[in-house]
Amino acid sequence: MPDPTPHPAPVGAPLVSRPAWGRWLLVSGAAIVAAHLLDDVAWRTVRVPGVYEKDWGRLLRSMGFLPTWLLLALAWWLQQEERPTRKTGTTLLVLGPLLGGLAAELLKLLVRRLRPDPELFGYAFRSFTDGPWSNRGMGMPSSHTLVAFAGAFALARLFPRARWVFYALAAGCGLTRVMATAHFLSDTVVAACVAWGVVAALDSRLRPPVAVT
Repeated sequence: MPDPTPHPAPVGAPLVSRPAWGRWLLVSGAAIVAAHLLDDVAWRTVRVPGVYEKDWGRLLRSMGFLPTWLLLALAWWLQQEERPTRKTGTTLLVLGPLLGGLAAELLKLLVRRLRPDPELFGYAFRSFTDGPWSNRGMGMPSSHTLVAFAGAFALARLFPRARWVFYALAAGCGLTRVMATAHFLSDTVVAACVAWGVVAALDSRLRPPVAVT
């Protein structure tokens, strides 16, 4: 998917680039198709039932825990002295994961695809007449992964040189959801794609985009 921070910028002066929506749609579409083709393989091979009993598994899952990002937003707010920079960064770190989580819950109600069956591979969907406002047992997209990537993309706007660290943590969160058989691989890929769109749209609203040369 398109990198939302293609060029480094100093900390305290986050880079604002014009969202590449066409490229995002193209790359997201290709990634989602590829993920669906690999769902069966991932379901059969990427399994670690006790992943959340391990320290690294709990660490990665916490990237999809909203309070993690609220604490990071507080740290940014305490660190920054310039008022506009403090406000923009804090808002991005709070609203990015928050709106990402809300988007995940809404999409689950629309797509209605259930979580994987640990014993038999296949996609199952719940009818709109069966609990139309309940997303219990639904997995598309992964809420943890969407929150994790929304937070990672937000942090990448503020610390562009370290963006691959944040991306790796978010991807690790998604991987643990597949390992735990809580989600299909495609659930996590859709989540990452939606997260980029949420943060790019939010950032363009917070700060008028400028062309990056």
